[in-house]
Amino acid sequence: MNYLVAVLPEKTTAEAAYSALEQQGLSKSQVNILGQGYKSADEFGLINPEKPARKEVSRLLYWLIPFGFIAGYAFNLLTRIEILPQVTTFGNHFIAGLLGAASGGLGAWVVGRLVGLTVGSGDALSYRNRLNAGKYLIVVNGNEGIIREATRVLRQFEPENIQGYTGG
Repeated sequence: MNYLVAVLPEKTTAEAAYSALEQQGLSKSQVNILGQGYKSADEFGLINPEKPARKEVSRLLYWLIPFGFIAGYAFNLLTRIEILPQVTTFGNHFIAGLLGAASGGLGAWVVGRLVGLTVGSGDALSYRNRLNAGKYLIVVNGNEGIIREATRVLRQFEPENIQGYTGG
């Protein structure tokens, strides 16, 4: 399925574009308006950037906590630093390993959040930001002919952005 997303600055322009698409024979199931008073990003199914961020964090935690533990343990083993003088040598190594694991967890959380929020959501984040800024989205789905026709119609309304997507 192919998609076309056009960003329009105001409600009246979005409604006029929707009407023009209907006059060209597109059905209501093929055209959606997103914005205040219409479907929200969540109702339409735009990816929430929090989901890929959480997924990226958990993927990194799986690797970085054990690696951090091993690195902290090995570093303390090699340097023989006494973290707590009253604890045995093995205890100091183990505490260093726990500190390394905590550092790995913190690194996974920071990097995972940043990568998940910026890269993992694709264009959905920019579309959500536009909706939050009071803009409207017209989303058309259909075959290539429908998308070409919708592009021609929507260009008349001078959208801020118009982007096509090809799905499987």
